[in-house]
Amino acid sequence: MTNKTEHDDLTKLAIKYDTDKWGSHYYTQHYHTFFQHLRNQPIKFLEIGVGGYNNPKKGGESLRMWKEYFPKAQIYAIDIFDKSPLEEERITIFKGSQIDESFLEKICNEVGNFDVIVDDGSHINDHIIKTFQILFHKLNQDGIYAIEDLQTSYWRHFGGDSLNFNNKSTAMNYFKNMVHGLNFQEFHNPFYKPSFYDKNITGMSFFHNMLFIQKGNNCEGTNVMKDNIDITLKIRIKYFKRKIISHIYDLFR
Repeated sequence: MTNKTEHDDLTKLAIKYDTDKWGSHYYTQHYHTFFQHLRNQPIKFLEIGVGGYNNPKKGGESLRMWKEYFPKAQIYAIDIFDKSPLEEERITIFKGSQIDESFLEKICNEVGNFDVIVDDGSHINDHIIKTFQILFHKLNQDGIYAIEDLQTSYWRHFGGDSLNFNNKSTAMNYFKNMVHGLNFQEFHNPFYKPSFYDKNITGMSFFHNMLFIQKGNNCEGTNVMKDNIDITLKIRIKYFKRKIISHIYDLFR
């Protein structure tokens, strides 16, 4: 067994680069669980939000952490403020809004789709939802979309709600309602039309203040339903039809 090095421990890297993904929050153990299989892959990694607010020379701590954790990755980031002074080899930063669709489209046209997307941006509920609606389509198959700081779903000044936990405008409720789509093939409703998300989300994992969404082909099939119709019911109906026909035949023999 080989000894673990600093590269193997994302928490140590978070401490080394002084990012709040550990300490202020406790995200790194979850990130390692979901990202470790990608560590030595030449992935494209996008993080929304650089940090440091309007100071162009502050922030970027987590970008440097990701750069060391993923030694073969290209690290991209976007921020509403100009953070270009923080760019370095394998770290590219774009200036723009996370809800500006044309801006996001331009980035994707320039660098291609991503393997990992992390939303550590404004944390405003509307922004979280809209950014996901734009960028999940730009995530490669088998990619991972992570969202931090979902506690703002309960904070009114971020568009959250702590009084009505069924408020559909909060990010938590938006994604919570998506969980049903994992099982869309089991819906006993022949008129149901699966959405893009139903067919392309294979896993959703909620943790304290954060969420991981796994993208893939969610069409495994089922042993009971086909096209949202109970195939065992069809078999039973055919069986009873045959029994009735046989019984009628016997009556007239």
